[in-house]
Amino acid sequence: MSSCTKQPNVITCKAMVAWEAGKELVMEEVQVSPPQPHEIRVKVVSTSLCRSEITAWETQAIFPRIFGHEASGIVESVGEGVTEFVEGDHVLTVFTGECKTCRHCASVSSFSEYTVVHSGCAVKVSPHAPLEKICLLSCGVAAGLGAAWNVADISKGSIVVIFGLGTVGLAVAQGAKLRGASRIIGVETNPEKHEKAKIFGVTEFLNPKDFKEPIQQVIKRISGGGADYSFECIGDTEMVAAALQSCCDGWGLTVTLGVPKVKPEIAAHYSAFLSGKTLKGTLFGGWKPKSDLPSLVEKYMNEEIQIDEFITHNLPFEDINTAFSLMREGKCLRCVIHMPK
Repeated sequence: MSSCTKQPNVITCKAMVAWEAGKELVMEEVQVSPPQPHEIRVKVVSTSLCRSEITAWETQAIFPRIFGHEASGIVESVGEGVTEFVEGDHVLTVFTGECKTCRHCASVSSFSEYTVVHSGCAVKVSPHAPLEKICLLSCGVAAGLGAAWNVADISKGSIVVIFGLGTVGLAVAQGAKLRGASRIIGVETNPEKHEKAKIFGVTEFLNPKDFKEPIQQVIKRISGGGADYSFECIGDTEMVAAALQSCCDGWGLTVTLGVPKVKPEIAAHYSAFLSGKTLKGTLFGGWKPKSDLPSLVEKYMNEEIQIDEFITHNLPFEDINTAFSLMREGKCLRCVIHMPK
């Protein structure tokens, strides 16, 4: 390397730091080191609050921490050996990497003005795509679409039931609608989400509080024997069993996407599997980030998928605690945090 080549320095910037579980984040000055070999340093432009962040913030044992993983930004500098990115590239950060040489990669912290990530955990995207919108594709929206398309492979004319109508559940609904599902049943205890859910294709709504019988029995009754596909998008392992029981015998498929706060063990009667039902998990909707996310961005740019409709709030970086409160209270789908220019 030429001696006149500019070497990146340590950057002092602002970050929102979690010092205790469930306590408000505090804006602190932090130092972000230059990228090491095979790393890039990204100036974060927008980051959205994912429900799994709330779960981690409320239960994570190791503090202090800088949370955040659903982000978009611009490459500020690159480390030695990085050939895929150059300064100025627009990128999405992803929590699951695709370096194409190893099986697993590092994760991300995006509640900071700058962050350093392994080059395998960033995806180059079109500079024409709005970073304040497509940041949602780095986790929740992509995960839901992928669960519908890649993991379940929903077929035309099928019956789909979705437990939980947050961002992930509604992304599943959108994916099911685009695949031509005949009925998309949403199970949700918050009636305020119903009107929004119609935009994404949900055709019927069930509130478990309105029925004396278990919700899975209601679903089997109104669907003539059960759904073809069910999706657990709440993060409640008891609901996984309910979702499995709501599927039809013979070919019913349940996909679980939610991140549980407590009781991570799943209990299900073996008869469900003897009757031909299938339970599947999913990581990031089965997408390979570098290979697949650019095509999702392109679909958005071509108005083939919806993203804007998931964004219910836009807030400046300093108001990130408001975003946490809104999501904790069930008053938002996705809140996009806009970093200082």
